[in-house]
Amino acid sequence: MERAQAAALASAGVGLLVLGLKFFAWWITGSLALYSDALESIINVVAAMTAFVALRVAAQPADQNHPYGHHKAEYFSAVIEGALIIVAAIVILRDAYDALQAPKTLDAPLIGVAVNGVATAINLVWGVMLVRRGRAWRSPALVADGKHVLADVFTSGGVLIGLGLATATGWAILDPVIAVVVALNILWSGGAMVRDSVSGLMDQAAPAEMVTQIRRLISEHGEGALEAHDVRTRHAGQVTFIDFHLVVPGEMTVAESHAICDRLEAAIEGAVEGAVVTIHVEPGEEAKQRGLPVI
Repeated sequence: MERAQAAALASAGVGLLVLGLKFFAWWITGSLALYSDALESIINVVAAMTAFVALRVAAQPADQNHPYGHHKAEYFSAVIEGALIIVAAIVILRDAYDALQAPKTLDAPLIGVAVNGVATAINLVWGVMLVRRGRAWRSPALVADGKHVLADVFTSGGVLIGLGLATATGWAILDPVIAVVVALNILWSGGAMVRDSVSGLMDQAAPAEMVTQIRRLISEHGEGALEAHDVRTRHAGQVTFIDFHLVVPGEMTVAESHAICDRLEAAIEGAVEGAVVTIHVEPGEEAKQRGLPVI
């Protein structure tokens, strides 16, 4: 968890650097499109700090009030980030509407494009690294932060292309038009982020391939049991909760059934990082036709 916190804190530092470059590009050009791009970078910094705080909370051990831990704190970070993105998009759309009424010629557009291009390259490298590390460490907060940074990269790329066209053609109105496109893209990105995070807060099941792996492990390591059924999973940050019913012969002793459960728990927790397994043992007459045969 400490490495995820360090990455979130570093993300805030990178965000501040990129923010400075983008605001400088806006300052020397007066471009609303570059302003919208810089405004999104403010959200990157705020989001990185939010992710850092959420990761610290998520790392706290379970307590009396939170017996299942604080893992879902990461999803709150992603929800807040998505909401901030939506607010930024609304601000950009308002400014773009005003600019469409009175387009203005840009100052030093080539220098502004060059500075923004450097900032975009930094974001590209950092965003890819964040997503990769977040997935490897199973951190929703880092993945959300990385995806936002990469969305910023695509946005910046569109801005650079648009400003290049505006400079080449002399059509000043292209600047606020690009800003509108940027705002709509940001709005879509923020909405998707909120939707995904809410799914996590609603105890979304593990991916289908992980569930298939879990069922396979039950079959391979459940020797002595008759059947497993009602296999359920849910994600909570970096933890995956797994529970199922295990049917054993009615004459089997508690010690024997417990040994099977220990074997299953060890196999699943060894294959699924962050797994927390709960097994409910039932006698043979509780077997179901739709259950998972254990051989």
